[in-house]
Amino acid sequence: MATLKEILTRRPVAATIRLTVPAGGARPAPPVGPALGQYRLNLMAFCKDFNARTQKYKPETPMSVTITAFKDNTFEFTVKSPSVTWYLKKAAGIESGSSRPGHVTASTVTLKHIYEIAKVKQSDPYCQYMPLESICKSIIGTAATMGIKVVKELD
Repeated sequence: MATLKEILTRRPVAATIRLTVPAGGARPAPPVGPALGQYRLNLMAFCKDFNARTQKYKPETPMSVTITAFKDNTFEFTVKSPSVTWYLKKAAGIESGSSRPGHVTASTVTLKHIYEIAKVKQSDPYCQYMPLESICKSIIGTAATMGIKVVKELD
């Protein structure tokens, strides 16, 4: 239950904006500029803060960002690591998954790849309290739906 002070200090939300922006590549140009500009948010402040938060990732890595715009023209945002499918495609060295998953294998990855992806995903807000084993099982399931075979070791 929220306290009276929390209720009184809540800022009214104008919008929730979801974007995919390359790591370290936020600029006031599209797609960032128009998306934030329509809510009169400080573009340069967002770009500078986003680029600082994503500097540990390789440039051009697609980062999912959720921006909460408030009616007083301020904002908060959370950055999630790239999607599991993006990591799996990179690890497998493929552009896209199988057209017939379960019948045609697009590529293979090792359990070590799965573990490394799970360690990165564990830093995401939605996964931070999940055990690493559960995250690994989820990633193996995603790999199966993409037609990527998970093996113990590559031959």
